[in-house]
Amino acid sequence: MRLDKKTALVTGATSGIGEAVTSHFRREGARLLLTGRREHLDSAEPDDVYVAGDANDESFVSSLAQQAADTFGSVDVVVINHGLQRSSPLVDMAYDDARDVLHSNLLSAFLVMKHFAPLMPAAGGSIVCVGSRLGMVGKPEEVLYSAAKGGLIMLAKGAAIEWAPRNIRVNVVAPGLTTTPVIEASFQRRPDPEAYRREREAQIPLQRLATPEEVADAVLFLASPESTYITGAVLPVDGGYTAF
Repeated sequence: MRLDKKTALVTGATSGIGEAVTSHFRREGARLLLTGRREHLDSAEPDDVYVAGDANDESFVSSLAQQAADTFGSVDVVVINHGLQRSSPLVDMAYDDARDVLHSNLLSAFLVMKHFAPLMPAAGGSIVCVGSRLGMVGKPEEVLYSAAKGGLIMLAKGAAIEWAPRNIRVNVVAPGLTTTPVIEASFQRRPDPEAYRREREAQIPLQRLATPEEVADAVLFLASPESTYITGAVLPVDGGYTAF
C-alpha cells in the first residue's frame, strides 16, 4: 500500500473532498490525524485520531502539532483541505467577510505549514494544498476567494523551494466544481437548481462536475511515492475548465 504506516494529517476532514481523502488514505495504509470544526466525526475509524478545532486559530494548530508529535512522533503527509467561500460583488463585500475568506484559505494554510513542516522526518514528506480552479482564473463575485486561492498557490510554490533541501514537497490540487455537500446545497438555493446545474456543467469541457473521489485520487498521487520528483506544481482537477 502506497502510504503504509505513514502518518497523515488531513484538515477539513468531515465531509466532501476531505472525507474522500481520508477514505483513500485509510485504504492505502496511512495512520490518520484528522481535524475539522464538527465536534464529532461519524466516519472516523477506531485507529483514527480526530481533533475538533478551528485551523484559523494558531493556538489550536500549535496544540494539534504537539498532539501529533506526542502521538506519532512525526508526520509524513499534510493535506490542507479546509477553507471558506463567500460570494459577493467586490464593492458590496464587507471587510470582515473579505478578511475571513483570506484568513481561512491562505493564512490558515500558512499556520498549518509553519507548525507541521518541522514534524516531518529527515527523509522528507509531502504537503498537498487543496486549492481551486479559481486560484488560476478570475470570476465575478468570487474576487476575494480567487485572490486567496491564488495566494495559496504562491505560498505552496515558495515553500516548495524553501523546503526542497529537506526533501519536503509542496504541491497544489486545484479542483473545479465538485459534488460536495456545500456545492449541492448552493445549487438547491437557486430558483431552478437543475437548470443552474446544467448551465454550470455546460461551462466545463467534460460537461460534468468532479466527484470528491476524483479529487482525492489526485491528492493521493501527490502524497505518494509515485510523485517523489514533483514539487511546486499545480494539478488542475477541473474537467478542462482552466484549459481555455
